[in-house]
Amino acid sequence: MDILPFRRACLIAALLLLGSSAGVFGQTAGSSPSIEGIADYQGSDRAQRLLAGAKKEREFTLYTNIAATDLDKLKADFEKRYGVTMKVWRAAPEVILQRVMAEAKAKRFDFDAVHISTPEMEVLHREGLLQAVNSPHMKELVPVAIPAHREWAATFLSVWVQAYNTNQIRKEDLPETYADLLNPKWKGKLGIEAKNTEWFYTVAKEMGEEEGLKYFRKLVATNGISVRRGTSLLNNMVVSGEVPLALTVYNFMAEQSKQNGAPIDWFVIEPAIARGNAVGVSKKATHPYSAVLFYDYMITDAQKLLASMEHVPTNKSIPSRLSSFKLKLVDPASVLDESEKAERLYDEIVVRAAK
Repeated sequence: MDILPFRRACLIAALLLLGSSAGVFGQTAGSSPSIEGIADYQGSDRAQRLLAGAKKEREFTLYTNIAATDLDKLKADFEKRYGVTMKVWRAAPEVILQRVMAEAKAKRFDFDAVHISTPEMEVLHREGLLQAVNSPHMKELVPVAIPAHREWAATFLSVWVQAYNTNQIRKEDLPETYADLLNPKWKGKLGIEAKNTEWFYTVAKEMGEEEGLKYFRKLVATNGISVRRGTSLLNNMVVSGEVPLALTVYNFMAEQSKQNGAPIDWFVIEPAIARGNAVGVSKKATHPYSAVLFYDYMITDAQKLLASMEHVPTNKSIPSRLSSFKLKLVDPASVLDESEKAERLYDEIVVRAAK
């Protein structure tokens, strides 16, 4: 039986159902002058105005999928800096979309700010749920972090790297190119995450789509790939040695495990594929000052904290362990427009073939 592409189904459902309630957030009836003015204000006292307003609001609600341990650190830092309580609802990006969809249909506006992956953020933009923010701090970010519509800003990148068990594989034996993975010595040693469609299709298109798809078919046929559901599980399988070399592990997961003494390390076959994680403000935020304050925080003061947690910050002045590598960012608009095709190909070429 084919695996249901749950994430794509949620994206499509969000588009369809939210489309039926788009008037809730329409440009005329749904826009709030107050949130527009707060988000667009460029005066030299912007920070002071945001903080004063946020202190009066006292709290705001954030929907996010940031890892729990990292979220705890960000929450503590934000509340200590500003004295504003951050109420959090944490779930997977597709689940957050479902909740926002249901709330929009019911004309409820529970979230003030949201921080999830850029493809899901692009859905929220297309449905008119987000407020454009004209923060003066945007100039400090890498250009790809800011879409033209300015309704979200990428705060850090999740970079897929290759991870290996240091007890089973020597550093000098690591593959340097994707072609090296076709060597028979890697037979039975490779692993991949079951939903890494974005990584797969971006790599294939970098090779030239036809040649890239041919490459993956050959890789699976020649050496096989063990498919695991969940990036954390795949990372743990590398640590245990059950998967000696994983093709798609987030850099921060492998690095954190390494620093904790696990027999794991990571490397990069360039270009490393990365997906943005972004912050946005609800067009119907009931705590608009706090929401915009959090937006500015995530692209300024939070950047060094994110780097310390092994994330790749989008601030141009803050280095990361991946600064020296060539990165290729997943285009969130393309993910939405090509998701059905990409997931069908990934399921056919990798997931089902690996079984």
